Amino acid sequence: MHVTIYHNPSCGTSRNTLAMIRNAGIEPTVVEYLKTPPSRAELKTMIADAGLTVREAIREKGTPYAELGLDDSTLSDEELLDAMVKEPILINRPFVITPLGTRLCRPSEVVLDILPDSHRGPFTKEDGEKVLDQEGKRVV
Repeated sequence: MHVTIYHNPSCGTSRNTLAMIRNAGIEPTVVEYLKTPPSRAELKTMIADAGLTVREAIREKGTPYAELGLDDSTLSDEELLDAMVKEPILINRPFVITPLGTRLCRPSEVVLDILPDSHRGPFTKEDGEKVLDQEGKRVV
């Protein structure tokens, strides 16, 4: 299965998502989107395929969101996309693309919705939260 993750290695959610993909026995294509951002067309497609609005895909925390005036509700999707392409830190993460769908994986366990049921045993997030049990099944 071909999986692509738009990843930021300094983000715990992104690291947990990548680890869950690998726990499913998949070595994904890892795109460090701050170094290699998606094109405007790719970004627009990812957002639409994930079922999000452009505004829902913008990251506010730790970005120049406020300084750029992106909280202005009159800005169009096109203007927001332009800002995200110019400043990739504004792209929320991690986006994951698989043949089963595209998701913004916040929280990280959202990735399980678009992965095969091939997990290799338990998985615990960096903060200690158990996500998968010994059989690789979701902990509810």
